[in-house]
Amino acid sequence: MSGTGSIAEVGTPSARSRALAVLRVRSRALAVGLLPAALAVVLVSARTTGRLAGDPWPAVTLAVCAVAAFVLLVGGIFAAVVLRASPAMTPTVPLSESDAPDLYRLVRDLADRMDVPAPSAIALTPDCDSWLEDRTHAAHRRARALISGGAAGSGGPESEPGAAPVLVIGSPFLWWMRVAELRAVLAPVIAGTGPSAHPDIADARGFVRGLDAAVDVGGRRFLGWIAAPARLLLRLCRVDAAEMERGVAAAASDRAQGVDYALRIVAQEQVGLAYAGWDRLLTRVALPAWRMGRWPAHLDAGVVSALTELSRRDRLADGFTSRLGERPACDLLDRPGAVDEAASLLAARLFHGGPAHAGPDWSPVDWAAYPEEVVDRKWRTEAARLLAALDALSASTVPTASTVERVLTYLADADADALAGRLSGDLAREAVPALAAAAGRGADALPLFPLEAPRSGRDLLADHVVALVCCAAVDSAGGEPGLDWLDGPVLLVAGVRRADLAGPVLSLVEDRDPGPLRDWLAEVGVRPEKPVRLV
Repeated sequence: MSGTGSIAEVGTPSARSRALAVLRVRSRALAVGLLPAALAVVLVSARTTGRLAGDPWPAVTLAVCAVAAFVLLVGGIFAAVVLRASPAMTPTVPLSESDAPDLYRLVRDLADRMDVPAPSAIALTPDCDSWLEDRTHAAHRRARALISGGAAGSGGPESEPGAAPVLVIGSPFLWWMRVAELRAVLAPVIAGTGPSAHPDIADARGFVRGLDAAVDVGGRRFLGWIAAPARLLLRLCRVDAAEMERGVAAAASDRAQGVDYALRIVAQEQVGLAYAGWDRLLTRVALPAWRMGRWPAHLDAGVVSALTELSRRDRLADGFTSRLGERPACDLLDRPGAVDEAASLLAARLFHGGPAHAGPDWSPVDWAAYPEEVVDRKWRTEAARLLAALDALSASTVPTASTVERVLTYLADADADALAGRLSGDLAREAVPALAAAAGRGADALPLFPLEAPRSGRDLLADHVVALVCCAAVDSAGGEPGLDWLDGPVLLVAGVRRADLAGPVLSLVEDRDPGPLRDWLAEVGVRPEKPVRLV
């Protein structure tokens, strides 16, 4: 096979012509840097041959030589930074061939059918996307060698010079998609290795990545000046670089049309469905656990339950669960449970800023234990915080009861803003130690894609009142904490979900009307005067 594929199959202008335009920007920048040196050589040569004798040429020649030396020094430092700066590398879960021989076999078969080089390695990302990532930069090899103790060749085949890109696959796809669907979705991605192997395109991509990394280096001490010329060069080649990538994508799509094209149209619907279910699972289910210092150990398995529930509720998803009888793509892995756990831990790090390893304050939780270990603990922690804030606002020194009645009376008679403000302040103070611990772990500990949107004081207050009422329902009305795959923590009474609590609580918080909530408590059988068990 050719190993490079065609890059001029579709698209005008072609990806290669755009790559050459990017490289011309580099050539012009080099010419500008060498221009003073060339002028200095001309002046020195003219002085040596006697063509420029007498004043003011000696002083002019000396000045031009000094400027040329300075420009060469600055240009050399800039070029060295661009060449050595480490391009951003997506945090992923590496997947060796011994861990997934069937998946590697599927990928190589696709590459052979499309006459393109096979990806050098496969990695997983806890997101609903797939792409090719070049990891041949020398900085990546140094980082891999450092992690593996400096062993020779420890960087892996994907980091060798000239190696094909790494195929990064969204881990939710492996659990939700069937093998045939995954094959259809990956075909156009793998086809991109053909254009990626073309020398001009690879050179242009390396130049753009180097400039992008140099902008980040510009934030370091003594190298602040690097960012300005790097941004200028990026602006000059931005349009051509973007059109080059569009041409590469068009060529890859055209090459992949002969591989499972009809199935790919159906599989793309599964991509959208997986994204919707994954987003709900992270924001409604995983995020409450992360805040409690626990991380769900099998998020990818959970996304199947979430999407099955979404299919049951949404008529647009009708029929999608009938596919579940076919072979799931996770069967291509030798140890899917271990891979799921690694991807789940990485998701907590990327989306919440959690530690990279499990520990006493950062432990996994199984789905079966989620209601008791996350939901119940979350409710009682928030109930305790609400009552502590109420104590802080009270002038009384007499110990007060931890009852729903006390909160009902306060919010019916007083302005909720003071209590909401106190809760916001308490939460901010509680977050300080966690932020300090994250800062101690380095910049990588901060969430790259934070999920948590800012919440108003009234929203926080309503959430805490709901938590207190749920605790009372569990303690005095036979309620149970539960897990809904799309909505997260829920209250179960007699085995049935009670989804009607939010309205009465909002009437109390927003309108100072306790009537609807009192009616709800009476209907469920909650005694508001009975103390609630706190953490």
